Amino acid sequence: MNDRARFDTLVAATRVEQVFAAQQRAFLQNPLPSAGERRQHLRALQRQLLRYQEVLSEAISEDFGGRAVAETKMLDVLPTALAIRHARAHLRRWMRPSRRRPELLFATNSLCVTYQPKGVVGVIATWNFPVYLSLGPLATALAAGNRVMLKMPETMPRTTATLRQLLGEVFAEDHVALFGEELEDPNVFTALPFNHIVFTGSPGVGRVVMEQAARNLTPVTLELGGKSPAIVLRDYPVAEAARRIAHGKATNGGQICVAPDYALVPREQVDVFVRAVQQSFAALYGTQVQGNGDYTAISTDRHAARIRSLLDDARAKGAIIIPCGEAGPGRRMPLQIVTHCTPEMALMQQEIFGPVLPVMAYDTLDEAIYCVRSRPRPLALYCFSHDKAARANLLARTHSGGVTINDWGWHAANHDAPFGGTGQSGIGNWHGEEGFYELSHARTVFKRHRFFPIDLFYPPYGRRLQAWALKFNLGAGDPTVRRPF
Repeated sequence: MNDRARFDTLVAATRVEQVFAAQQRAFLQNPLPSAGERRQHLRALQRQLLRYQEVLSEAISEDFGGRAVAETKMLDVLPTALAIRHARAHLRRWMRPSRRRPELLFATNSLCVTYQPKGVVGVIATWNFPVYLSLGPLATALAAGNRVMLKMPETMPRTTATLRQLLGEVFAEDHVALFGEELEDPNVFTALPFNHIVFTGSPGVGRVVMEQAARNLTPVTLELGGKSPAIVLRDYPVAEAARRIAHGKATNGGQICVAPDYALVPREQVDVFVRAVQQSFAALYGTQVQGNGDYTAISTDRHAARIRSLLDDARAKGAIIIPCGEAGPGRRMPLQIVTHCTPEMALMQQEIFGPVLPVMAYDTLDEAIYCVRSRPRPLALYCFSHDKAARANLLARTHSGGVTINDWGWHAANHDAPFGGTGQSGIGNWHGEEGFYELSHARTVFKRHRFFPIDLFYPPYGRRLQAWALKFNLGAGDPTVRRPF
């Protein structure tokens, strides 16, 4: 690193710290924004999102090296608009104090839980859905009354510039601030003593973020990923399952945290399923994807090289690669089906995050369930079946962040329900009502009635009423229990 680069890095780090301090001061001046203020902020964010939808779509396509405007609007802009709209509609109810029932011992007193903003929230977005994964958590944080600092990925410079302009027109930096590629060391951001951090990305980076946050005892929400299985049961039409899975695996070039990572198919149906996936992909995108504007490119050369290395490793270890189209120059890669997979292959150990679909055969549902349970818990699980009992059996014996039945991914687009991971696929969530509570502090408020005999709990101990209260609540104990010492 030359002297100029070191200077620029120092300047960026200093600015981040200054903005953080400014947001802290601003929060102390207005620690509890009213419902009207919060809805005004959300309304301004929604208005800007809709105004900028065309510019954002163009910027994302340029950063990706090719992404359909319609795909950006459907899967990036629209879910963000729905999240903001949902928060605006339900905000007053979410903010309402929750009445609770005091213990019988404290009868006649009042107990409630109020929800107060945490303070300054750090949001670290990733590149695959740069609008939804930045403005979505931002909307939840604003609904909860917080100040927000956003960190965008360095691979999305045009999108970052557009979002910076979009936000700067309606928010002061001491309320919402955005940082991008100028912040070369992301640890500068995560090392700040935020009141909460929302991170979307890989499990590996998630561990680093969590480690940094732990130094400040900062709570985290981590949306990570994992190998989300698509399990086709014998009663479900193979061609229909193949179409749904092909769409899930090809949308955004397979670069989605909830994309089906691999398919589990009854052994006798594997060949039919593979042909149906090929036919479905051809129907959706054709076989010449390089010139197809509806098909999204792999985001970077490095990411494309990683996916090719996964295929090379699988091929060298005995897998059969079945392309769904013709490869050509550029980063648009047609869907690749992989059969004869074995556990030691890298693509069966890592989240693929690209247009590669391993297909694994199973003989019994127990075998399929074991395959899922032998891996870390995924962010999503997809079950294709009309058999209610079989579905219940599968869901009862597996764990995942969320589930869509007879399709893929759509549970993540419904904001009246939580969305998040479990185990290595994530911690917490930022969607809807649960997200509001996660980015708020639940503050218990107990109010003692003026004439409540609280002196009952004071010494000297052993008074008759005190002894009666203890015996009423605890019983007499078991006199036959012997001391272990």
